[in-house]
Amino acid sequence: MWTTQGSPLLVHTKALAEALHRDLTAGEAAQKAGSSPWVIEWAMRYGQPSIEQAWHRLRSAQVRDVIVVPLYPQETSSTIGSAMDELRRVMARDWVPTPLRVVPPFHADPGFLNAVSEVAAESLAQHEVDHVLFSFHSIPERHISKADASGSHCLAAQYACCSDTASPVAAGCYRAQCARTAAGLAQRLSLAPSSWSIAFQSRLGRIPWAQPYTDLELDRLAAAGIKKIAVVCAAFTADNLETLEEIGIRGRRRWLAAGGEHLVLVPGLNARASWVRALSALVRA
Repeated sequence: MWTTQGSPLLVHTKALAEALHRDLTAGEAAQKAGSSPWVIEWAMRYGQPSIEQAWHRLRSAQVRDVIVVPLYPQETSSTIGSAMDELRRVMARDWVPTPLRVVPPFHADPGFLNAVSEVAAESLAQHEVDHVLFSFHSIPERHISKADASGSHCLAAQYACCSDTASPVAAGCYRAQCARTAAGLAQRLSLAPSSWSIAFQSRLGRIPWAQPYTDLELDRLAAAGIKKIAVVCAAFTADNLETLEEIGIRGRRRWLAAGGEHLVLVPGLNARASWVRALSALVRA
């Protein structure tokens, strides 16, 4: 899965940045003159190129207005929060502040949902499956409860709280945002309620994380007689080790060992044209 250009995440992120730049500059008068008002830099929260390196390149290009695009559909302090903390740490060293606009979480954005459902529909057309599992990156349950200022909503009644879309708490709840993403995709894919479910992957340690756990959900579905399953990793916009290895290799091995016959890993959005257009619209909004 590792390429000569580097990790899958690095390769796909670079391709997305280049495609986004082409889309943003297409048809602009500035492009005809041989220049563009758009300067795009991309960075990794942990790894290279770093946020600090990308910021220095923007400063060297004399960029004075910055739009930050966290490539996380759903929001949590350990993803968007951590990335923004690091950016603010780097920016604090500047003598003159730079105006920022941050693209908000896009878990329910029609363009994002349409792009994911487009990829999923192609996989489902090629592979007959009995069930679709929407697998999201997990976070500790304590992160969910800390986001609930009321202290009485999140993690109530075995996650029934996530279905309360009218609650202002649910609007900012990571797990509720994941549920909303899954529901939007299931609707677009015309999935019957009994033919899809949600789970959470990549947990670490022994403390409780968001549930149900993806590995145990695979066991449960196989025990229930499901033989062919498709997994959509809708918390990731690009393929990476947590999709390709955790689900595509270890998840498939576990599925077969549990009695399943076939597991289809739906590809990530990567630099898909429909996703590039949706992202461009979010940037321009």
